[in-house]
Amino acid sequence: MTVLRLGFVPLTDCAVLAVAQAKGMFARHGIAVQLGREVSWASLRDKLMAGAVDGAQLLAGMPLAAAAGIDPAAPPLLTACGLGLNGNAITLSSALWVRVIAADPAAATRRPLTADVLWPLVDADRRAGRPPLHLAMVYPFAAHHYQLRYWLAAAGIDPDHDVRLSVVPPPRMVDALADGAIDGCCVGEPWNSLAVRRGVGRIAITGYELWNNAPEKVFAVTRRFAERNPQTHLAVLRALLEASAWADAPENRDELARLLAAEHLVGAPAGVIAAALAGDIALGGGARLSLPDFHVFHRYAATFPWVSHGIWFLRQMRRWGQLAGAGDLTAIASEVYRPDLYREAASALGMLAPEIDLKREGVHTRPWALETSAGSIPMGPDAFFDGSVFDPLGDADFVGGAMLTR
Repeated sequence: MTVLRLGFVPLTDCAVLAVAQAKGMFARHGIAVQLGREVSWASLRDKLMAGAVDGAQLLAGMPLAAAAGIDPAAPPLLTACGLGLNGNAITLSSALWVRVIAADPAAATRRPLTADVLWPLVDADRRAGRPPLHLAMVYPFAAHHYQLRYWLAAAGIDPDHDVRLSVVPPPRMVDALADGAIDGCCVGEPWNSLAVRRGVGRIAITGYELWNNAPEKVFAVTRRFAERNPQTHLAVLRALLEASAWADAPENRDELARLLAAEHLVGAPAGVIAAALAGDIALGGGARLSLPDFHVFHRYAATFPWVSHGIWFLRQMRRWGQLAGAGDLTAIASEVYRPDLYREAASALGMLAPEIDLKREGVHTRPWALETSAGSIPMGPDAFFDGSVFDPLGDADFVGGAMLTR
């Protein structure tokens, strides 16, 4: 039997891959899989390019950037399965948080916390001739990057001129905060919670608060692999769909935390992972936030590859100057996101799947139902923190965080 080599980065949302391996979903569908841990997204991209892995947990923007021709180091990729919703946060260093509270004592109790709190500090540093605030994200085409820019821009802070942004691999983010190398970051779990546990960071805003049930990682394979191994690819998708349902069940969350805590997977304390999986978010300084949907692996059609999500990412790339020209963003997104393959895999399992490829975002502040010919799919809220509405067929100039109009 051929052994598939699948890569991942140590984050809580590698859960679906880990569960499919540990709980026998891959084996049940006749697949042998070798999971390989990578420290950074760049190293995972390089292994995909070299053919050292067949598929991987990837940032949703990575295959889109490759298809758009703006990440030439990445091979042609496609995705037919998401790996979950939410799970990110913007965390400020403890030193920066002290400055925030000194300037605005009420900030500690405001939810969601906007980046307005950084303006007095940005201005003070500029007047004093000090270096700008240094904020980190995990990859140029990551949801984290666009969430961080969105948060700053909504307060009128220009991410390209008022602060400094740089890339730091997720597992190194906590040490970078502790060492004072960065003043804040946007990263996935468990690294925000671990920063709080170590007393080196304070969670300013979660990804869920920025955009309820936002897309996160995807499972991607090279287009060459999908074309040469269509049945194997579908078997992998079926295994991942079953694993996502298992990971989402509340009764399995403690076992999932212990599984992910293993050194060969995430390598972080099980208690830290378990609290975030339960939606019990420690913000720092004793403050806590209850977010039952902080990690969603299966509910709300979490694994469905919405083409509209791809369009949202592409528009962010264009907004921030990564993607030039008008181009046909819907065509690029449709080339990468493959709901047809998802539906084929879901149908084999008797799972309901959306029958549309596009949906508006920011129009539901409460749970709602997506109707299909076979039944209703319960969906979660999809609101943006600033009240924006994204229509993939509408205004091509839409930008979130509109106070900064570019």
